[in-house]
Amino acid sequence: MKKLVSGLLIFVGFLSLIGKAQDQKNIVRHLPATDFQREKLERLPTYDPKAEKNWQVDLRGYNLSALNLKDRIKDLMMSTFDSKTRWPKDLPTSFDPNHIMELGKNPGLGIKSLHKKGITGKGVSIGIIDQGLLIDHIEYKDRLRLYEEIHCRDEQAAMHGSALASISVGKTVGVAPEADLYYIGSTFFDRVERRSDIEVDFKYVAQCIDRILEINKSLPKEKKIRVVAVAIGWANLDRENAVMANDSVERAKKDGVLVITSSFPETHHLSFNGLNRDPLADPEKPSSYALGSFLLWENGLERELRNDNRRLLLIPMDSRCTASPTGNSDYVFYREGGWSWVIPYVTGLYALACQVKTDINPEAFWNEALDSGDALEIERNNQKYCLGKIVNPEKLIGRLQF
Repeated sequence: MKKLVSGLLIFVGFLSLIGKAQDQKNIVRHLPATDFQREKLERLPTYDPKAEKNWQVDLRGYNLSALNLKDRIKDLMMSTFDSKTRWPKDLPTSFDPNHIMELGKNPGLGIKSLHKKGITGKGVSIGIIDQGLLIDHIEYKDRLRLYEEIHCRDEQAAMHGSALASISVGKTVGVAPEADLYYIGSTFFDRVERRSDIEVDFKYVAQCIDRILEINKSLPKEKKIRVVAVAIGWANLDRENAVMANDSVERAKKDGVLVITSSFPETHHLSFNGLNRDPLADPEKPSSYALGSFLLWENGLERELRNDNRRLLLIPMDSRCTASPTGNSDYVFYREGGWSWVIPYVTGLYALACQVKTDINPEAFWNEALDSGDALEIERNNQKYCLGKIVNPEKLIGRLQF
């Protein structure tokens, strides 16, 4: 009897060690926080709505304390700023940076209500492939299970990675705050002097996706990575080694892993777009949203009106507050975003779907998301046009549960 009890205790201890091993983090490098090395700003930039350019009023890390900004509300409302931005004492009464940040942390559209019901992505694993990550940010450090690098040239944490990680699994800004995160850091290109010189080599994208699939083989069934966010695209297969990336996505499909990229319409024949929100509008209300800012450059709306957008899924994109790479408890408010902010949102949403319906597949998920979405319509010349379906997470999850 004693031998039986002793054997059981050893077996239980062995299982405990396995559990601990599975929960341990594998971190290959800790990158230092980003330092923008910005000091005083001599004058506030002016926002030009006719200019086809994002981030015209970039105030991250600047000291604005000596500026008179009382009559600059329009420019301030289009600004991007962070925890290290230093403001003057007197600001326009309707511009409260802290309030705007708090609104921007909310994923919106009922996501927080789902969290209160226990639908948080718990038990689901996701992957992110992006630039070097600030490992210990409070938004996602408890969800991070692995950080590896493949051809990562970053010498300090990058803004892109912190944003993606927090939008997907961030504890306050994330869509799936209890999903586990497996992260591969990569710059996809060699060091360049100017941004215009960047030439992405998609063999690195392919290698990163393949590495995620390899990691997945070692995970137990209930811990498998179900979805991967890669905020880059290769619509033109003539790009260097883009076919390799395509092939890796196809291998992921066979393994039951959804890879969401900017080439999603080409790889999965499913389409999304991003939504704009005024910084002071309620992120919970569908009526707060319009088509994303970068989509409305010259002739942009007219072009959209000519498209059949009834099967286009619309996702919050602009006016988001995310983890900042400048410090472990820093945040940054991005007045204007891009598809890079949409991709991790969809990734987190798919994790929620996997939690409530373990056998969900991408096509079923997308169809349910579209059928439960709220149409974004606009009227022109007494005719209504559909710009797409604003995702309705509560209705979507409700449909998947029954």
